[in-house]
Amino acid sequence: MQNKLYLTIYFLLLASLHASAQKGINSLYSAYGIGDLEERDYSRNFGVGSAGIGRRTGNFLNEQNPASYSALPNQRFFFEVSGAAKMVQYSTTSYTQNAGDINFKKIAMGFKAGRIWGMSFGVTPFSSIDYKVLNTKYITGTPTGVRSAIEGSGGLTRTYFSNAVQLGKHFSVGLSGAFLFGNVTTTDSTGGTGQRADVFTENVRGLHNFNLTSGLQYMGRVGNMQLGAGLTYRLQTKLKSDQTFTIKDNSDNTFFEDDVNTKHYIIPAQYGAGLSLTNGRFTALADYRMSDWTGKNTNLDDYVYTKSHRVAGGLEYSFYKYYLSNRVEGVSIQLGANYQTSYIKVKGQDIRDFGITAGVSLPAGNTLRYYVGLEVGQRGTQNKGLIQENFANIVFSLSMRDLWFFKRVEY
Repeated sequence: MQNKLYLTIYFLLLASLHASAQKGINSLYSAYGIGDLEERDYSRNFGVGSAGIGRRTGNFLNEQNPASYSALPNQRFFFEVSGAAKMVQYSTTSYTQNAGDINFKKIAMGFKAGRIWGMSFGVTPFSSIDYKVLNTKYITGTPTGVRSAIEGSGGLTRTYFSNAVQLGKHFSVGLSGAFLFGNVTTTDSTGGTGQRADVFTENVRGLHNFNLTSGLQYMGRVGNMQLGAGLTYRLQTKLKSDQTFTIKDNSDNTFFEDDVNTKHYIIPAQYGAGLSLTNGRFTALADYRMSDWTGKNTNLDDYVYTKSHRVAGGLEYSFYKYYLSNRVEGVSIQLGANYQTSYIKVKGQDIRDFGITAGVSLPAGNTLRYYVGLEVGQRGTQNKGLIQENFANIVFSLSMRDLWFFKRVEY
């Protein structure tokens, strides 16, 4: 069983990492700022709209609130890995186009380090950039048009280490320390077919710094139901920036290279609050997050920074089996929704994102669980020449829960 598990995890990682290098999704909105921020949670929270700030669980790793890790059971080690496929239909008032890709989304481990202390560490995307725009540039004073292509790629990765400590019977506090890093690459080609033919310029901007997120959870009872409430606060982060500008040809010969002095890029503070209500089988969840980007970075002619809001929630029902005096989780099914506004306003238009989610968690033996989540939704608008995206996300996750720190006693 364990050999099959490790092979499955290996091939999932290999396929995800290979697919990440294949450009497929061409999102216009990732051209602004530091790209599309990854607000979704690719764990068991995905099917409930990625809500989980107020959720206190010992069944999986819940990075939505670092305070949740003190609920992990003793002598249990958790390992999770996730990948996602995305299919998008882009549409304007005059045409439509389809695209798709597969990407690695999360790898994480966690365990109970002490009676009241839980921890987790992992790697997940923080933002992503992937776009390509073809156009025609005209030489001043002539009607001659030259084919041009502007292409962007890259994004930020988040590597985190989270800890939580339980305070008494009802409260838990947590802190997640993360290192954000990555490159934003913009290529502007001129001539030929726009495939970096003839001459192109390349801007590579490296961004990095540490980031902290704190969390608080309360757990009490309302009648025969368990009530959970949570708060999170992600501190403002000033990303350090290094930028290199080069001019090359399609044979990768460099004609000019210069290090450009750039300002820091600011990721503002984010506030979050969430509620959960459960009787052990049935669970209801609701979250809200807000981040104010207004005035934090330089606005350009076609876009400005604004407030970002996200509302999410969902329902989950879990089936349980009983072995002697132990209750073991069986199949869990989920349904949820989420709505958010982007931190970028393009051509005076708010970029709204709405999705409906569903998920199912399936046991496979005593240590392994499979999770499949689905989201269908819409982002953007066709107003003022912008693009509307109709999308579907499919998430596949593996979770292993095994006994650790267990000493066999022989008689």
